[in-house]
Amino acid sequence: MERRPLVITGLTGEGASTSTSHMPQRSAGILLHRRRSRGIEVLLVHPGGPFWARKDEGAWSIPKGLYAPGEEPLAAARREFAEETGAPVEGEAHPLGAFRQPSGKIIEAWAVEGDFDPARLASNTFAMEWPPRSGRMGTFPEVDRAAWFAPEEAARKILKGQRPILDALLRHLDTRGSATGCV
Repeated sequence: MERRPLVITGLTGEGASTSTSHMPQRSAGILLHRRRSRGIEVLLVHPGGPFWARKDEGAWSIPKGLYAPGEEPLAAARREFAEETGAPVEGEAHPLGAFRQPSGKIIEAWAVEGDFDPARLASNTFAMEWPPRSGRMGTFPEVDRAAWFAPEEAARKILKGQRPILDALLRHLDTRGSATGCV
């Protein structure tokens, strides 16, 4: 897979907009989960770059990214997972829904059961001017770390606007009878 850096000209975050259209931006992502003897765990990623460097609780995310009109969202979610983690995501994808973020962006999310070793994280990079208005460009990973979390801890770590994605996964697993006692 070819890795292409993103170029960003200012601070970005969950609410940043790169479009002049009035249509909300659309992202697609995968919430990877696994079963352990102590219950369900979910994989979250921490955004890279200086803006997020000292943020932890309420800063983590599911691996996700923007997709273009006409692009199949699940294919985009799988691509974004691979770009942000360095690993393909395999397995059956279960739709969790579309979730509007405080910024207005809409994230379409899928649940996939699988495993990933956070020590093998190999994220794409992006370039941005840092510090702002300094004229110096820096290169940063899109994602600087990944980790597995129990649902309770994941609810503290994940961005507030993405908590409903976690809730949808737990409802999906409970409906299937596999998360009993984990929530």
